[in-house]
Amino acid sequence: MDITNLKPRKGDGTIRMGDSDELVLMENFCGVPAGRVRAWDHGIIIICTQGVAQFEYDEQTIQLCKNDLFLFMAHSIVEKFMSSPDFDCRTVWFSRSEMWNINMFTQSNFADLIPLKLNPKVNLSDTDMEMFDTYYQQLSYHMLNSHLTLYRDITHSIVSTFLLEVLSILRRSYEHPKSRNLYNNGLHGKKLADRFMQLAEKSDGRIRRVDEFAEMLNVTPKYLSKLLVETMNRRPSEMINFFTLKAIENRLRFTDMTMQQIADDLKFPNASFFGKYFKAHSGMTPMEYRAKYQESNKED
Repeated sequence: MDITNLKPRKGDGTIRMGDSDELVLMENFCGVPAGRVRAWDHGIIIICTQGVAQFEYDEQTIQLCKNDLFLFMAHSIVEKFMSSPDFDCRTVWFSRSEMWNINMFTQSNFADLIPLKLNPKVNLSDTDMEMFDTYYQQLSYHMLNSHLTLYRDITHSIVSTFLLEVLSILRRSYEHPKSRNLYNNGLHGKKLADRFMQLAEKSDGRIRRVDEFAEMLNVTPKYLSKLLVETMNRRPSEMINFFTLKAIENRLRFTDMTMQQIADDLKFPNASFFGKYFKAHSGMTPMEYRAKYQESNKED
């Protein structure tokens, strides 16, 4: 079955900086397409404000009720979505680039993604709801007032703190006995998955073969693939592509390197192959991505 890639809508009930989709605030639920859906380029924080929704999230059954917070991670699959007529929610969409800009995992190791996948939902207290409402209102104010001095830096700072608060609250569920058993029973797997993630990030997009990482970890490619699917519901190739895209995006956004220089730096066979790789995984050519980012800077 085909998978529909979700993108943040435009128009009423949305707030963004210029025309960029890097960071989008959305009020009011407008439905989810039928079938299998994924947020290809975004993580989404969803806070249910009323009603009930139920869906399958990477083969987990999730039910959202009032005051529930749910973290929809990029590349994850949602299907069989149903909701009550009065269901509504507030969402914050943040792109892969935005996440790396603020470095929300600074105080975490990469294997912390495992319990996040196992426990993507938490019920918020009234105090939590008030706190997140304050963050949302601050973000709305600064994103709507681009004339303010340092508004972009202030916005990134608020988002960074907001996401760290989300991470902190989601960690509460890690202490649930069921979650603890799932996590600790695979301690060796956790360490190996964490080591793979560290190596993938350290390679900075220059190593893209699963067998090379398997050799560094002294395991077979088949075992590494099985391990990551079991612990993170992800194939090694998906995470390799994730870090490769991060490396490319950083060079396109923050350097003046030519396409050939980037291709050489990241050990692509040639600039043409590099361009096809990036478009296949991002939906844009490298030049289109760079132009989009430069245009958003001009608007600031």
